[in-house]
Amino acid sequence: MLIGIVGKPSAGKTTFINAACMTSYKTADYPFTTIEPQPGVAYVRVDCVCKDFGVQDNPKNSICIDGIRFVPINLLDVAGLVPDAWKGRGRGNKFLDDLRRADALIHVVDFTGSLDAEGRPIEPGSRDPLEDIKFLEKEITMWMLGIIKSDWRRITGRVKSNREDFSKLLEVRLSGLAINRYHIKSAINLAKLDDSKVAQWTEDDIYIFVDTLRKVSKPIIIAANKIDSPIAQKNFERLSRELKDLTIIPTTALGEYLLKTLAKKGQIRYIPGDNTFEIIDTQGLSEKIIQKLDLLKEKVLDKYGSTGVQKVLEETVFNVLEMICVFPVEDVNKLTDHHGNVLPDAFLIKKGTTAREFAYKIHTSLGETFIHAIDARTKRRLSENYILQHRDVIKIVSAKGE
Repeated sequence: MLIGIVGKPSAGKTTFINAACMTSYKTADYPFTTIEPQPGVAYVRVDCVCKDFGVQDNPKNSICIDGIRFVPINLLDVAGLVPDAWKGRGRGNKFLDDLRRADALIHVVDFTGSLDAEGRPIEPGSRDPLEDIKFLEKEITMWMLGIIKSDWRRITGRVKSNREDFSKLLEVRLSGLAINRYHIKSAINLAKLDDSKVAQWTEDDIYIFVDTLRKVSKPIIIAANKIDSPIAQKNFERLSRELKDLTIIPTTALGEYLLKTLAKKGQIRYIPGDNTFEIIDTQGLSEKIIQKLDLLKEKVLDKYGSTGVQKVLEETVFNVLEMICVFPVEDVNKLTDHHGNVLPDAFLIKKGTTAREFAYKIHTSLGETFIHAIDARTKRRLSENYILQHRDVIKIVSAKGE
């Protein structure tokens, strides 16, 4: 799973990934500070099952803090997008190519309206964030349209002449974009088009199909950045009412980065995603920092419940991508792996994954020699077709392990 961080130059993308991953990528108030794609590892929260079983865990692939399991996910911050990037403007083609593997996109938008279309500073409130939202969606759609149209005649010709399956043919063409047959068929159905008559689709039909495919295969979450500003808050309230089909989350990436930095230094106690923090080192904090913390609490934490960064990540993973978390163990009584680690791993998998499919994700040989699974809570056997549930704790029993 890969989540792309997108937006126009200087909107706060790099600050967002720094806040989410505690990286230290360069930020500046001028366009194209980011040139090459910048990867990072962030974490999403899950109520750890250690509380259910009353055990002290020692995680290996994740982190447990006060009964909250932080599970890693991969992020990628890419170069800023400018109008007509799909034609090659700015670093457009490079930007778009970097998004090929992304399963979902977090669009960081400057909700203060203080940047023009190119990312240059302007008077706050001069630009409507809605323009940024619409232009980025169009750029990605046009990029995908160009890829599909380049092979359209050949594909539609095979559908018409040989009665081949359109979705199958297009899946091969778009395999490098992490787009599968399910995405394609869903887009056809949602666009209310007939895939047996693709050769007869009009230019408008093709555009509507590709735009729908973009929504299905590269879903976008809006991070309404700089929400501590009164202008940003007004824009957020308005666009939340107007854009019912989009998820918009009030965010201050800079605020989250401040809280995490101070927590790392031991000056405050803060768990990412919380709506509060506790000052520990009053002597070590300057008056200026204390004032910033007070404003952050008043204008953001008390009003919106968090800085938004963690909420954006979790909305993307659990609601948009429909992932669940499963805890595999080797000993269902002690809840350990073969080294004796208690609840060592937490896996994010797609909702609807079966026990055998999960075994394959752990290791190919486990899937191939799968016999059954065991539920650590009930100790009952689970068949290969058992649909895993969020926070299941299971043991995979295979012929290899017998």
